[in-house]
Amino acid sequence: MADRVHPSSKPQQTLNGTTTNGATKGTTTGTQPTKPQLYRPYRPPPPHLRHSRRRSGRSCCCLCCLWSTLFIIFLLLLAAIAAAVFYVLYSPRKPTFSLSSLKFSRFNLTEDSNSNSILYTKFNLTLSAKNRNHKLVYLYDQFSIEVLSSGVVLGNGTFPAFVHEANNETVIRSVATSDARELDADSLNTLRSDLKRKNGLPLEVQLETTVRVKFGNMKSTKIGLLVTCHDITGPVPKGKSQTVTASLSNSKCAVRFQPKIWKFTFTF
Repeated sequence: MADRVHPSSKPQQTLNGTTTNGATKGTTTGTQPTKPQLYRPYRPPPPHLRHSRRRSGRSCCCLCCLWSTLFIIFLLLLAAIAAAVFYVLYSPRKPTFSLSSLKFSRFNLTEDSNSNSILYTKFNLTLSAKNRNHKLVYLYDQFSIEVLSSGVVLGNGTFPAFVHEANNETVIRSVATSDARELDADSLNTLRSDLKRKNGLPLEVQLETTVRVKFGNMKSTKIGLLVTCHDITGPVPKGKSQTVTASLSNSKCAVRFQPKIWKFTFTF
């Protein structure tokens, strides 16, 4: 009786084009297949981690601003305390100026060959400066002096530097002149209008300098000083040798300090 061949129950496997069954152990040729790489898409970090760096940078900036503000406030507080101590110890007072005399012996307005308006003037003026402080000394630099009428400069002069001791009064005498000053059209019209006034020519005297304040063995930095004497009137001299005295009954002199901090100038 013939034997029957039953197929193997194990499935056949195909390797590199060669079929083998489970009962046969054969050799395979070729390379083994590599394992497939898994694709991992980019995942952004969570929102709280994404903004952590920005928040840390902002917090550092805010912290720096806070400390800077506190430091500036601290400096201002120290300055206020120092100013209060200085005021208590020295009781500082502004110097005072008063115009004692103003005379002008020459005032001539002519035209040259080119029809330009030329002004010749000469003013003699006397001022009194008082230092009312008991412990502070003023160190003045050279003064520049101007005599004006409605903003038009009529004469210029100077006064040398001097030391103004405490509880001291100093007399300032100077001459302000204008030799062949050429006037523009606006200045000429303003001056002619002032010359027609019945009360006389309105005048103003300005003194400008820089000053340092000495207290004990210390000196301050230089501070601008502006002195303006106004409400002065006087008739214009008509003859060459005539000297006219201006009226000073209503004249007042204002004193203003002008400290300069960086590019800014303050007046008080």
